[in-house]
Amino acid sequence: MNLSRIDLNLLVYLDTLLREKNVTRAAEQLGITQPALSNGLRRLRDLFKDPLLVRTSEGMTPTERALELQPQVREILAAVEQAVLPVTEFNAADSQRVFRIMASDYAEATLLAPLLSRLRELAPDICLDVLTPSDVSFQDLEQGKVDMAINRFDRLPQTFHQASLWHDGFSCLFSPDNPIADDFSLEAYLSAAHIWVSKTGVGAGRGMTRRDGQRMGWVDEALAEMGVTRRIRVFTRHYQVAALLATQPDLVATLPTELARLHQRDHGLCLRKPPFMIIPIELQMAWSPLLQHDAGHIWLRRLLVSTARDVSGG
Repeated sequence: MNLSRIDLNLLVYLDTLLREKNVTRAAEQLGITQPALSNGLRRLRDLFKDPLLVRTSEGMTPTERALELQPQVREILAAVEQAVLPVTEFNAADSQRVFRIMASDYAEATLLAPLLSRLRELAPDICLDVLTPSDVSFQDLEQGKVDMAINRFDRLPQTFHQASLWHDGFSCLFSPDNPIADDFSLEAYLSAAHIWVSKTGVGAGRGMTRRDGQRMGWVDEALAEMGVTRRIRVFTRHYQVAALLATQPDLVATLPTELARLHQRDHGLCLRKPPFMIIPIELQMAWSPLLQHDAGHIWLRRLLVSTARDVSGG
């Protein structure tokens, strides 16, 4: 194939079409007419000898070939964008940049406070705009509208860059007035009333039932392997809420240890190791390939890794 015959705009079209899965929306985002984009799609199909997107009852569905191409096209475009960007230095001390960070409340409570302390010293005019997982979609991250996502992710698109911040075990948090405080055995744990909490990834969550709670999440998966279940009284998606509810005299919250320690100190709660094994979780940060080479973003990533290391003692 003669590379000189390939129009780079076609790859931009393909990237947008695969993201939007809708010709009209993709054309609006690209600032071109729908007939122009339809013509571009015809040229793409001819170039790759594949339909790429097929109209179904659910809209435009990518073919297997298109899904294979998506991360490659995204990488090519990111490299081109980086090549044409002017080389600039990032002066954190004078910067007034606003970094938009999606973070779970677990990450907010354990990582952002020490991060702000570092920013106060190194970059006093930088501002953080903190979003919740329900505020953000993978598309927002991919397009660079959000600088960073910090959470525990079950899955991430192949195009994203990611790095591990720390691994955290679990601890049980409950009131000193809870009857299980004097005899914290597995039997006592299972007899107590529990707070279920879990929120991974990005996007809006969904409602829960008692049956769902028994099969979802790290704690209940560990219990299921032993053939037992716990009695869930409250479902929540907020670690901070779960920790506050643990002050009730009959509730137990099983939480990541870094967060549990904060609330133990603040509320005088009991902190105990779970009477069974739970696989540790990994706190990760993820970002768009569009921001991979951005000088300010590189600085922020390094600061986050350094701060996480200080918090976790790693």
